[in-house]
Amino acid sequence: MAFQTNSPGKLFLKTLLLGLLVSQGYAQTTVHYEPTLESLNRHPLPQWYADAKLGIFIHWGLYSVPGWAPLSHPEHDFRNTDYIKNNPYAEWYYNVMRIDGSPTQAYHREHYGANYNYYNFAPVFDQQSLKWKPEQWASIFHDAGAKYVVLTTKHHEGFTLWPSATPNPTLPKDRQHATRDIVGELTSAVEKDGMRMGLYYSGGYDWTFVPGPIRVPADYQTVKPQSEAYGKYADAQIRELIVRYHPAVLWNDIDWPKSGHPLAIMADYYNTVPDGVVDDRFGVKHSDFTSPEYQKVDQIRATKWEECRGLGRSFGYNRAEGEAETIAPDALIYLLADIVSKNGNLLLDVGPEADGTIPPVQMERLRALGAWLHQNGDAIYGTRPWTRATGESKEGISVRFTRKNGNLYAILLGTPKQPEVTLLGVAAKPGTALHLLGYPQPLKWSTEGQNLKVELPASLPGHYAYVLQLQASAMP
Repeated sequence: MAFQTNSPGKLFLKTLLLGLLVSQGYAQTTVHYEPTLESLNRHPLPQWYADAKLGIFIHWGLYSVPGWAPLSHPEHDFRNTDYIKNNPYAEWYYNVMRIDGSPTQAYHREHYGANYNYYNFAPVFDQQSLKWKPEQWASIFHDAGAKYVVLTTKHHEGFTLWPSATPNPTLPKDRQHATRDIVGELTSAVEKDGMRMGLYYSGGYDWTFVPGPIRVPADYQTVKPQSEAYGKYADAQIRELIVRYHPAVLWNDIDWPKSGHPLAIMADYYNTVPDGVVDDRFGVKHSDFTSPEYQKVDQIRATKWEECRGLGRSFGYNRAEGEAETIAPDALIYLLADIVSKNGNLLLDVGPEADGTIPPVQMERLRALGAWLHQNGDAIYGTRPWTRATGESKEGISVRFTRKNGNLYAILLGTPKQPEVTLLGVAAKPGTALHLLGYPQPLKWSTEGQNLKVELPASLPGHYAYVLQLQASAMP
């Protein structure tokens, strides 16, 4: 039954409904995007993405079956030839196993034999992934405090995690994609748990079209497939992802083939998902955010950015990694606070085993992060940078600042050893209320020149980092 425009009563109801939709943030102006930089650059950064702060990245695929890489190069010096031969990224297993003298090649020969084809891992992965429970993942990520999830739908070796209708001309039919529609099943579970679902696609590399391997830094460019056939293939596959799954994030990697049409893809994507976002790895001068990888940002950036990194040195599952190679809980929380204070999001990667099990050491980190955010998330979600990101206490504790709804949050990256803490260069007007998140009573404070001296409770709530909240409008 439709509204009749000549009915005053129904017109009133329609107007009222529209007003409610606008007040709830659901109504938005319809914009049609064209495949030009001028048109695409008008796309606004969606508020949900600016507010989210934490996403979970997932690298899961054929490389999860061997699940191994050497424990080397923690600084991820990509341009180093020795790094390429000793790559700590387990998801690069297929590339590195073909480099003579590499530890990965030796591992492969020892465990599978010199002539064992990498794509023979496909039926093994299919069998193991039958044990996977997408609802369990969604619950884990939700409890960790994530607001969105990004799944690797196709990595550089070309195997897809959805039943693509675009055939790969170089692989047997039973080696092209997972039997389960992993993309679809996880999308449903993630959205049911109130998070947004994003999809990663490797457009710049596909080792089924240009096999490589990459042995020296110059190969990073020469191995990018540029044929007309690959351009059509990549265009078709990523359009499948857009049409079938409506991803909230379209996360391309490495580049886009020159024979493809990245601007048209972005326009189609925005016209399909108006509040979606794209990263900066399509090889064109448009993106909604930049994507540094295992890099430290030193100051507030005016444009949105997203740090991607694994909990360990690898994105994909590496059975060799343990406590020593995994970021400590306190360092993880400090990292998130630092990123958010500088206008960034953290896209934190988990590398599940072939059967979908998230390694225990990674689960421990996710639980610690979730517990901290449960208490202190008000200083993270929906915040914006303050006039400066960093500070220090008189007692030597590093501080990160965020702001929201008239509040200033000072995040102490460490546990105070004294009964008070003095924030250097932070002052407040008399009568300003000051709270410690997780503690029920307001705290006493006094000024010490241009510094703020705060009396702390005898027992601090929580662990690792502590958040002081005061009215920013009360700042002199």
